Amino acid sequence: MVKKLLSNTGIFLLNSLSLLPLSMLYVLADIVYLLLYHVVRYRRKVVFENLQNAFPEKPDAEIKQIAEAYFKHLACLMVEIIKMASISREELMKRFTFKNLDLMNDYHKKGISTLICSAHYGNWEWGTLALGLNTRAVVFPIYKPVSNEAFGEWFKQIRSRFGNQLIPMRQTLRALSASKDTPTVFCFGNDQTPLREESTYWVNFLNQPTAILLGLEKIAVRTNRPVFYMRVRILKRGYYEVECVPLCLNPGESKPYEVTNLHVKYLEQIIKEEPAYWLWSHRRWKHKPQD
Repeated sequence: MVKKLLSNTGIFLLNSLSLLPLSMLYVLADIVYLLLYHVVRYRRKVVFENLQNAFPEKPDAEIKQIAEAYFKHLACLMVEIIKMASISREELMKRFTFKNLDLMNDYHKKGISTLICSAHYGNWEWGTLALGLNTRAVVFPIYKPVSNEAFGEWFKQIRSRFGNQLIPMRQTLRALSASKDTPTVFCFGNDQTPLREESTYWVNFLNQPTAILLGLEKIAVRTNRPVFYMRVRILKRGYYEVECVPLCLNPGESKPYEVTNLHVKYLEQIIKEEPAYWLWSHRRWKHKPQD
């Protein structure tokens, strides 16, 4: 009962904060950054360890610079997610624009469904929300449910405000089957950490042995749906551009692990170019091959 009351109070506060203009929320983000990085020191050890392992060639001063930039971005990301509860269609479309999306939409016009690969880079939450406003196909973001039921429902509501139909990871195949007669876009995050018992395929990613989920490749090969990568670029605070990049247009003809290797290498390239915008506070390498 107490847990539910606290959750509902938290959700009420978040909804109230979302009504503030983004200019004011970014002032809050500056304060949150100071608290996260300098006071609470939220997962600083994890972030520095991840960065040092990923970029052993970089001097400590550069690692520190990237870490500080990451925490500033993380604070902005937090308030931008809160803003999702009330952001208008017009403001979202102004702040999150797409490039070459017609490459994917042309398939939808022909009744062909597609698959999207992306990562926890930039603002992935705004990305999937805005995608629903820029394609005729039904958008199915695949997500991992959170443990708190009340907050989980709140996240689901704000993520589906503009028509997206969220699918829990374990229900992906069922949703594919139910929507087979409708042009759809299933959205996969390619940087999720598999469960230890599901860590069966390993690659060298950011200088470390890394377990990779194979769900995207299995579905792509099985359905032969074209796979596109949504590459996010940060133009300035609160403004993003996403390029729709063809990754594998005939996955049914691909070699084993070809699709997986393609999206992993592409993400690695993106991170190396602008490392501050990936989710470094995530314990991505908690599983090891010897486990």
